[in-house]
Amino acid sequence: MSAMTKAHPQRIVLDYTNLMEQAVGPDHGISQKELRAEFGRLKEIAKSFRKMRREGRLAFLDLPYQEQWVREIEAYARRLPKVVDNFVVIGIGGSALGNIMLHSALNHPEYNSLPRRRRGPRMFFLDNVDPDRTLSLLQVLDPRKTVFNVITKSGDTAETMSNFLIARAWLMRAVGRQSLARHIVATTDRVKGHLRKIADAEGYQTFEVPDGVGGRFSVLTPVGLLSAAVSGINIRQLLRGAASMDEACTAADARRNPAAINAALHYLLDTRKGKRISVMMPYAHRLRDFADWYRQLWAESLGKEYSLDGKRVYTGQTPVKALGATDQHSQLQLYMEGPFDKVVTFLAVRSYPREIKIPSAFREMEGISYLGGQPLGDLLKAEQESSALALTKNSRPNCTIVLPEISPFVIGQLIYLYEVQTAFAGALYNINPFDQPGVELGKKYACGMMGRKGYEEYKREVKRSRKGRKLTV
Repeated sequence: MSAMTKAHPQRIVLDYTNLMEQAVGPDHGISQKELRAEFGRLKEIAKSFRKMRREGRLAFLDLPYQEQWVREIEAYARRLPKVVDNFVVIGIGGSALGNIMLHSALNHPEYNSLPRRRRGPRMFFLDNVDPDRTLSLLQVLDPRKTVFNVITKSGDTAETMSNFLIARAWLMRAVGRQSLARHIVATTDRVKGHLRKIADAEGYQTFEVPDGVGGRFSVLTPVGLLSAAVSGINIRQLLRGAASMDEACTAADARRNPAAINAALHYLLDTRKGKRISVMMPYAHRLRDFADWYRQLWAESLGKEYSLDGKRVYTGQTPVKALGATDQHSQLQLYMEGPFDKVVTFLAVRSYPREIKIPSAFREMEGISYLGGQPLGDLLKAEQESSALALTKNSRPNCTIVLPEISPFVIGQLIYLYEVQTAFAGALYNINPFDQPGVELGKKYACGMMGRKGYEEYKREVKRSRKGRKLTV
């Protein structure tokens, strides 16, 4: 059963057969009756999305069509001097995960180790404030050959700005203040914020983080597209893929809308069947960081205390990352025989970017000789299909998203599918999937502890918490 039965040859396909009760039984799967009962709601949600889109309230839906950004980004990438051999993205959360995901998926797996003629600048990502990581990276880079892309819409994200200040001081010592603008590019708000003021004052090249697009939905803006283009990824094809999926995700018939139907199935599995954990398990090394990107999208969007009408609801599935076939040897035992609280999404690939045959050898050893002469990718495909079947036999719901290949066009589809699916899920839960109020309190405590003006009471509260009796071993 597929949500897209007449798929374009390069269109990804959602196979949700094993989420249904026919496959895993009525206690753990969704019946056709239960699914059909949601079609009316899905139709109304799709209608409301069309209205919100016309009013400019769902800006992420129109990102595939922003031609001006593409021209500006491509021009910057072309102008980047050949002497630049290191491009360092400084960001966190949605200002880093999308960049990392695109790089992992669409560049050579050993990109940074390739000869210079076969790659663009080496790509690095500073997305944490571990001093060991930051200092270690700077110690292996030549500042004269390095450009930093600092990404924060607000311009005062503590982690991002701390790493930026360290990088800026490092550059000033090496190239001088007058040359900073050749080594820093800022992606931030168009008119306001501390980073915008700094960039304007010091003459940095800047790109816009658009209004109305939250960080976790921003990978198809300059936030994600700039580093992709600099490394040689075809961002036009990426956006064409997203536009292609836009056509599918606006289908009024939920049965032909993969975002709507997958959102409904995950919502029903959570609220009616107790599947509180959503595992994403790609069977491709290149897609391992897509699962990281998905974790933020699903968790931060759907994990909410309050509904839109002010009720306490505590919604959200917990997203978990796995990698096939690696995690068959670490997590699959739990998924097969542990609690019935998970739904697994496999990402399968029909054609891998590269292939190699397993050599024939040791013919007298039946336990390994059967592998000889077969493509290595066929083993990975067999592992994925076998894992799905085994889970199904044990009444564990799972679905498979089949990618025809790993290319910018296909990855663009996958990104857009999950962004729209998340919006549908938020509407089904009756929560706001575009805010993240739960992270604010921790930020305030951290600002207080670091001495930010106006946050003194939070610092005092932290100090009071330290005085209580601690239970330690």
